[in-house]
Amino acid sequence: MRFALSDDQLELCSAVRRLLEDTCTPDAVRAAWADAALAGGGPGGGDGTVPAAWGALAEMGVFGVCVPEAHGGLGMTDEDLVPLLLEVGRAALPEPVSSTAGVAANLLARWAPPALADKWLPRVAAGEVRVGVGFPPEGGGAPTVAQAAACDALLLFDRGEVHLVEPTAVELEPLRAVDGSQHLARVRWAPTPETLVAGGEQGAAATGEAFDRAALGAAAMLVGLSRRMLDMAAQYATERQQFGVPIGSFQAVKHQLADASLAVEFAEPLVLRAANSVAHRDPSASVHVSMAKAKAADAANGAARTSLQVHGAIGYTVEYDLHLYMKRAWSLAARFGDAAFHRRRVRAAVLEV
Repeated sequence: MRFALSDDQLELCSAVRRLLEDTCTPDAVRAAWADAALAGGGPGGGDGTVPAAWGALAEMGVFGVCVPEAHGGLGMTDEDLVPLLLEVGRAALPEPVSSTAGVAANLLARWAPPALADKWLPRVAAGEVRVGVGFPPEGGGAPTVAQAAACDALLLFDRGEVHLVEPTAVELEPLRAVDGSQHLARVRWAPTPETLVAGGEQGAAATGEAFDRAALGAAAMLVGLSRRMLDMAAQYATERQQFGVPIGSFQAVKHQLADASLAVEFAEPLVLRAANSVAHRDPSASVHVSMAKAKAADAANGAARTSLQVHGAIGYTVEYDLHLYMKRAWSLAARFGDAAFHRRRVRAAVLEV
């Protein structure tokens, strides 16, 4: 089976990349941080949103990719959305694009009662709402949601049930995070019959699919982030000189960049394969998602480490752009299951334990 992108998909990815280069600059990412000092300058006081980028993506139709045509969307699949999430990751856009266009759009289209789908899906397709997702941690307790305060709705999961909750009905406890543009918050809430989207066997199935899509979106964005960091490192290696020559001419630097780049190149096909499996409801979709997330997290951590080493001392400064992408990579690598969690899922499936 071939997982390479089609010409149409590549063209759309290029268009999204150009759009985000214009609307989601490093300064825009900095402005999304609440603490300007930690972001390395800027006005501070941000809420984790980049309205110009969100609006441009909405105008392009990105949020309607997985929304059925009957609800104003494009009626496409995860195979079409996931490549775009690579570009979202490359730009370090902190907006909840994956949870809105991927998780919420698919879950509401497949599992929500008709009245609820009719109410929310056209708004999702138009980019009029931001939807956050929160799963309870392994040990139980309240879920953690990125950009919860900026979202118009929250998809929350509780003991095999799916609930769509409006922010006014929850209590948010802000949390400190390595990536300040994510504006993480612990969400305390109580399920009610009015908020129920799916329960019973349907709720359990919907929860599993939603988690897989959330992890898949994170994996795709990690691949994009990895490429951005390595591009920055390679560019810096051609400019920084020692002993009268660019440091990129040293074999030690070349080998580090090549090894990190190779890990990213191996991760992307796993992400695209997982997108195909999720889109076609392959019985092994969860295993494929876990393989993709584990590999993408490892590749991103390796890309961050290598990029920091290539940059040297300047890479440790908050004024330099690199830290924006490294911190996003570290944050996403841990979200929706870290590499160790997903390896355990693969092992359990393969060994049937």
